[in-house]
Amino acid sequence: MKIGTDIIQISRVDASLERFGDTFKSKFLNESEITLAKKTESIAGFWAAKEAIAKALGCGIGAELSFHDIHISKNEKGAPSFTLSSKAQRLHSINASSLSISHDGGFAIAVVAIT
Repeated sequence: MKIGTDIIQISRVDASLERFGDTFKSKFLNESEITLAKKTESIAGFWAAKEAIAKALGCGIGAELSFHDIHISKNEKGAPSFTLSSKAQRLHSINASSLSISHDGGFAIAVVAIT
């Protein structure tokens, strides 16, 4: 089992949104994620989730795994999960995973467990 975690100050995301607008979101979110994450807190949570996933996979965000290789979704009860692009899945075979995202007190945090 591999575990990854990340935390981000929501005000950093807010400042980037004010400065770069939708361009900032499209740098790390795909279209379905942009539709899903309407509030700044959610956008920050998705950032933290993608960073946590990259850490759990042991490669970070870069040539081996881009932000767009990770696709976050939510089930009917609002619980988050993720899938990898086919390229990333070939490099990082995942049997099972669990993702948790939370935000409070000006911070968003994500934790992922991968087997």
